[in-house]
Amino acid sequence: MTGLATPPARGGPLVVQPLRRRHCAECRGGPLALLVVEGGAPRCLDCADLGHLVFLPRGDTALTRRSREESALSAVVVRFNRRKGRYERQGVLIEEAGLARAEERCLADAEARRRRRVRDARRRAVGDVRFAEAFAGEILRLFPGCPVERARDIASHASVRGSGRVGRSAAGRALSEGAGVSAVVASVRHLDTPYDALLMSGVARHEARRRISAGVEAVLAGWRGVEEAG
Repeated sequence: MTGLATPPARGGPLVVQPLRRRHCAECRGGPLALLVVEGGAPRCLDCADLGHLVFLPRGDTALTRRSREESALSAVVVRFNRRKGRYERQGVLIEEAGLARAEERCLADAEARRRRRVRDARRRAVGDVRFAEAFAGEILRLFPGCPVERARDIASHASVRGSGRVGRSAAGRALSEGAGVSAVVASVRHLDTPYDALLMSGVARHEARRRISAGVEAVLAGWRGVEEAG
């Protein structure tokens, strides 16, 4: 929260975990672990009529959803991420009785939800394997001289779910040529050149890339050579 800017509007009350020490503009209490921004000024939960609510951290989707269903009043808790320049959800404030009812509901069907999670995980795993195989196929199309196992390793590494790597990008999921080339270049850079050693010795990243660029191109040219020779 920078300068007590009002976070983006959402349905229902919005509560902020402040990054700086803040005191309530009404009762002067603080420093506040949680606050509500009203007219650009901080209010403690008691002064904002939310002091009777309890905090439920994010993480359990079913419990969070059911707690909000069981609570007549609830509020989303956010915190500003300076690096990303945006507010991120941290959890919710809900009525204690609503949380208790939600916990009972979750306990009642815990086994069914566990089995569903297992099924979903298996389905995702099968889809991930198929995608990695397709991505490896695209790599081999672009670089027919690349060893098959190396292509599979590159595809597997680039397409790890949740990794943010090129295989999980929109271009990667579309099996675009650019994504395939980017994945291969990254692999060659780290495994076939002294790039990592240069970084460890203190060489700046851009300079390290410049120094190994010829080596990278040589490997890529060799892997493309089978296609050219044909």
